[in-house]
Amino acid sequence: MTAPLPADLTGAQHDLIAGDYTATVTELGAGLRRLRYRGRPLVVEYDADQLPPSGAGQLLAPWPNRIDHGRYAFGGTSHQLDLSEPARGNAIHGLTRWASWSEAAKSADFVQLRLALLGRPGYPFHLELFAGYQLLPTAGLEVTITARNAGSAPAPYGTGSHPYLTAGTEFVDECTLRLPAALHQACDDRGIPVGEPAPVAGTEADFRRPRPIGGLSLDDPFTGLDLDSDGRALVRLSGGDTEIGLWAGPGYDWLQVFTGDPLGPAMRRRALAVEPMTCPPNAFVTGTGLITLEPGETVAHSWGIKIIS
Repeated sequence: MTAPLPADLTGAQHDLIAGDYTATVTELGAGLRRLRYRGRPLVVEYDADQLPPSGAGQLLAPWPNRIDHGRYAFGGTSHQLDLSEPARGNAIHGLTRWASWSEAAKSADFVQLRLALLGRPGYPFHLELFAGYQLLPTAGLEVTITARNAGSAPAPYGTGSHPYLTAGTEFVDECTLRLPAALHQACDDRGIPVGEPAPVAGTEADFRRPRPIGGLSLDDPFTGLDLDSDGRALVRLSGGDTEIGLWAGPGYDWLQVFTGDPLGPAMRRRALAVEPMTCPPNAFVTGTGLITLEPGETVAHSWGIKIIS
């Protein structure tokens, strides 16, 4: 009997193409492993047989960011999650990043992956999740995350995504950022929000008009987003002759911006993580922006990346 060939760590690879755009989505975590325009990477890429470095391209559900000590109360019951960020004593980035997602639909420019998130200690709820990745010839990548409460009880929910944008510069210091956010949320040294969001006006966190990132270190949530007529907030990152746009659609009321300072040399300040989130860090505890899905209820959120120039 012939031995099966070794499989990649990230499982099946779903390659997409439309116009000048190409992308690859992985079975592992329904993650975005590659996105290019005319052969130029727009996000941090990694090999199919490599785990996503520093969360690159990962989908975050049923919560983004952190839960303080992994403890929260919902529906009158206290819950304790595994501490997936042990160094800081937090539960981080949900429960689906390392799951195997099955193909639900596929074409040359589109893939939809599905995951049944069954109940477990700390999250005794049942969700059906879909991650749809669509490439459009002129509009680039559009990602739609859909969650349905397939269980018998209300469930707490939030989602986010973790792309690292790259404009082709060696370091983000050389890039210019426009971030349409009027409010900045301060956090403690464990990444847990402290106090209420404060106006960015007059602070180093004000990127409402494009300006260089320089040596500024960021790992911060922003809100108070300026929306266009379609209800989208558009972030712009430019470097050299490249400008990339990340848009966050209705319901993505928060953006986490991360310059990667604590990462190893291969990732430190090499790209800018701009993470659309439906709720801020610690939302399972505070309730800020938290979605309660009733049994049978479905919610969908969309975000995307496109080349501007």
